[in-house]
Amino acid sequence: MAMADAEVTWETLRVHRDARGAVYEPLEERKLGGQRNLHVVINRPGAVRGNHFHREATEYISVSGPARVCYTSGQETATVLVDAEVVVRFRFPPGVAHAIENTGDADQVLVALSDRPHDPQAPDTVPHTLIDNTSGEMK
Repeated sequence: MAMADAEVTWETLRVHRDARGAVYEPLEERKLGGQRNLHVVINRPGAVRGNHFHREATEYISVSGPARVCYTSGQETATVLVDAEVVVRFRFPPGVAHAIENTGDADQVLVALSDRPHDPQAPDTVPHTLIDNTSGEMK
């Protein structure tokens, strides 16, 4: 099922499971050619990642649940809850703040792709707190 809110889109991905674990494709082949950065994040229980927006980059993030994903939608903050055993891919365009909280009791895997290369000397990210890292409360 695909969803959209303003320019943010999200889609539940098909996950193949067996006794060994799970496999999913974080981005379809037709969009891979435009990506310039890929990073995999291990998010500890209760931890929050993101809390920023990108000046120029569009970022795709595949989130394995359980998780709470918050993002700006105009002047409001939208929230999407990702259930356990589910993977949802989000597309965050430039200027849309986003944050992901691991609401489970085990490590969580996030796969992020961006259409801009990562430059530590000139980062594309601007801090914007949506979920307080210390209390888990939305701002």
